[in-house]
Order: sequence, then structure tokens, then C-alpha cells
Amino acid sequence: MGRVHGARSRRPAARRYAWRACVTVHSLAERPAMPQELNERQFRALVGEALDGLPPEWAELLDQVIVLVEDWASPEDLEEVGFAPDEAHDLLGLYVGIPITERGALDDGLPDRVMIYRRPILAICNSRAEVVREVQHTVLHELGHHFGLGEDDLPF
Repeated sequence: MGRVHGARSRRPAARRYAWRACVTVHSLAERPAMPQELNERQFRALVGEALDGLPPEWAELLDQVIVLVEDWASPEDLEEVGFAPDEAHDLLGLYVGIPITERGALDDGLPDRVMIYRRPILAICNSRAEVVREVQHTVLHELGHHFGLGEDDLPF
């Protein structure tokens, strides 16, 4: 199973590449009620399955990325991507790092971060099947940024 972590891993403030943050969002109007709840362990397992299903050429390069599962975005992450604190429900995933297409020889080699936010994803899905699809979509979307794809380049 892919590496999925439940706790926040913080880089020193001077080394957080938040200027490169990209987001996946959905509007509040699209949100049905979630009839079931997935606990953190079950949700992390879905994220791990999404990582296991990555294209082989992507899977080889994932040593440069830490995937974290959190309930909500932190106030710092929301601020870095221009979201107000009351917009945390709109943030499904976040990539923070330097895309591999922009890395230089002097980059510190610290892994990039992809955060997947459990509560907002559960809030927009009304079945387990929808949760699985949204987790897969969000993981692929955020990892696409790591591989240098912009919002318009992403097929998902």
C-alpha cells in the first residue's frame, strides 16, 4: 500500500514552498449530505489504494512526496492559498512543493507534501463509491502538480 500519513509533517517556515500551492475545490452548492462516515483509518486506506493504482511512471517517483490525510486544512495552509478560515470545507486537497520539472541542483531534497482532506471530501459525497472516486481524483490531481502539470494540463 502507498505511504499515507496521518500526522502533519512541518518543514521549517523558511523552507515551506507554499508559493507553489495548488488546490482542488468544489462549491458548497454541490454538496449533498454524506449518509455514512468513514473513520480516519478507513479513509487513509482509500488514499493508499489510490496511490497503489498510480501509473507506474508516477509511482517510481513518489519518494519525493509525503501524502498526508487530515480532517481539515490548517489555518496556515488556507491562508497560503488565499482561502478564508470559513472556506476550509472547499479545500479537498493541497500540493505544496517544487514540481519536479522546476527543481534545481541546489534544492534541499526535502519531500513535497500532498494533503488530502477527509471531512470536505466526505461532505460532498453521498455514497462510499463517490468517496472512492473523489479520493482517487483528488490524489491524482494533486500529484499531477508534483509532476509539473498545471490546472489546464490535468485530465482530471
